[in-house]
Amino acid sequence: MKFDKTFWSKRYQEQQTGWDIGYISTPLKSYIDQLTTKDIKILIPGAGNGYEAAYLFDTGFKHTYVLDIAQEPLDNLLARNTKIPKEQLINTNFFEHIGNYDLIIEQTFFCALNPELRANYAKKMSELLCKGGKIVGVLFDFPLTEKDPPFGGSAEAYLNYFKPYFDIKVMERCYNSIKPRMNNELFIILVKK
Repeated sequence: MKFDKTFWSKRYQEQQTGWDIGYISTPLKSYIDQLTTKDIKILIPGAGNGYEAAYLFDTGFKHTYVLDIAQEPLDNLLARNTKIPKEQLINTNFFEHIGNYDLIIEQTFFCALNPELRANYAKKMSELLCKGGKIVGVLFDFPLTEKDPPFGGSAEAYLNYFKPYFDIKVMERCYNSIKPRMNNELFIILVKK
């Protein structure tokens, strides 16, 4: 199956968004709450309905950019938060995006990509970050599935993708996952080499 723009648009149109918890996830909220520099440039790729983006904007991070291959979740985010500038909502394929960011938030995007793209994902993330920039977020920690997203994986497998481009500062089991994801998430902080 091809997980392209049509696939993801259809999922939103048919409200088949089981990954959408309806609010910012606890691990990301905890991380964002300890950030003190509000003028950093942030990207959230594959942001879905963008609860993390809305939270960032509401707490003063005005240089937050949201990227999704499907237009529907970007429209949903804008409908909920009209203060987000439309030019910061990017409807494109992640692998075609060009930019330079201090921080990239990872929230259910990696697990939505075909696992064959994981090495390309790590390389592209590195290209999009400033020197010393970070990927921060969560990765699913359960056996790799093969049919449909979310696709799982393990810390050992993830390290193979990220080590060429990033210093691994944190990759550990989340202590503050929401109940349905407890013991199935790894919190990551990866710093571009």
